[in-house]
Amino acid sequence: METAEKKRVLIIEDESHIAEGIKLNLTLQGYAAKVAADGIEGLEKWRVWHPDLIVLDIMLPMVDGFSILQTIRREDEKIPVLILSARGDTRDKVRGLKYGVDDYLSKPFDLEEFLLRVGRLVKRKEWYAQPGKEEKKSDCTLFEGTSYSFGRNHIDFVTSTARCAAGEVVLTEQEITLLRIFIAHQGRPLSRKMLLKAGWGYARDTSTRTVDNFIVRFRKYFEPEPKSPVYFKSRRSVGYIFEPRG
Repeated sequence: METAEKKRVLIIEDESHIAEGIKLNLTLQGYAAKVAADGIEGLEKWRVWHPDLIVLDIMLPMVDGFSILQTIRREDEKIPVLILSARGDTRDKVRGLKYGVDDYLSKPFDLEEFLLRVGRLVKRKEWYAQPGKEEKKSDCTLFEGTSYSFGRNHIDFVTSTARCAAGEVVLTEQEITLLRIFIAHQGRPLSRKMLLKAGWGYARDTSTRTVDNFIVRFRKYFEPEPKSPVYFKSRRSVGYIFEPRG
């Protein structure tokens, strides 16, 4: 039975095995979750149920995910929306960002990473609901510039894009946050625990490899040779260090 304390997550997804799997795992984490199998049902449940977060597929029957996102943003600019889609090319990510998506995760996805993203987005919804309370990730300093270059890489924080060894990529909110942390603390070893707390507000002891997965992604984006990194280096028993001069 749902309780008032549970945060509500609406899953708009037409692939039933994915939707039910997400619902089960969210329920096990203490969320109240509902599934909508098409765009029209999704919009109806959004208006009636008032969720705290929407997990949204792009390719849906009746009304596609981008149209749903536009409709929601015309009425509510603050509800967090996480796109979960097999369509992970740059054009779709740029389109989603233009329409106001908060985060974008491509299928197939890592469950633990997904749950951490959900937790972060729901927490942001709580901040928005408290007037005058500013969002605070941690005491960690963030790089505040609008762009940053190192090696042959250039990051544009305004458009959330990067020109890099992998070509042009669209960066997610979490990637942007971690990059701002690394740039602000360049040359300084950072622990996984510190990065989790600063990037996700996730302070509990954990064996999660989420940070490691992001570092793998950064190396694919920015390193000339991802298997021999010169910018995002590992520090044994510590964590990672960003050295922009390589």
